[in-house]
Amino acid sequence: MFRNSEPTGVRVNTRTGPADVPYVGPEWWVPALYLLIALLVQTELAHFFTLRGAQPSVVLVVVVWYALRAGTLRAALFGVIAGALEDALGAQTGASWMIATAGTALFASVLSRWFFADSIPACAVVVFVATLLQRLFFWTAMAIWLAYPPGYARIHFHQALWEGLLNAAFVIVAMIAGRHLEARTQERRTR
Repeated sequence: MFRNSEPTGVRVNTRTGPADVPYVGPEWWVPALYLLIALLVQTELAHFFTLRGAQPSVVLVVVVWYALRAGTLRAALFGVIAGALEDALGAQTGASWMIATAGTALFASVLSRWFFADSIPACAVVVFVATLLQRLFFWTAMAIWLAYPPGYARIHFHQALWEGLLNAAFVIVAMIAGRHLEARTQERRTR
């Protein structure tokens, strides 16, 4: 970590990388509020939007949104918290959602290095792939706990594909609505 730069024993920090980059993501209370709203929507309203056995995962969309704007450590921590809350609200999942959501947050955070987080098509693709990855992690963790029902892999994959499409559609609508709201706010300020 430290290296002597002079024989006098002066220590210089030679560490470089993401830790040296200042954090430019949202303040802590914004994603926390979004996560609480997403949990409420997911537990109370998402079942009304079921399509072919799949329902949108608003929590996953919020986790990916935050992971695209935060560093890997913050994204992983946020994924652990979101997954633990999903496990607390779910039945007999152990720590499967926590593992799956944290792994998905890490994946999205690493991907964010190669594109702008405000690109609607890029975000939709990342959310779709993140949904598939989260389901893979979830069912793998459930298999480790011996809670995976054998013979349902095809059904779960089919459901994950539909859920990925629903999540991608949700993020597209949310981003367009957010841009429209931001434009209206800017318009009001300039008057």
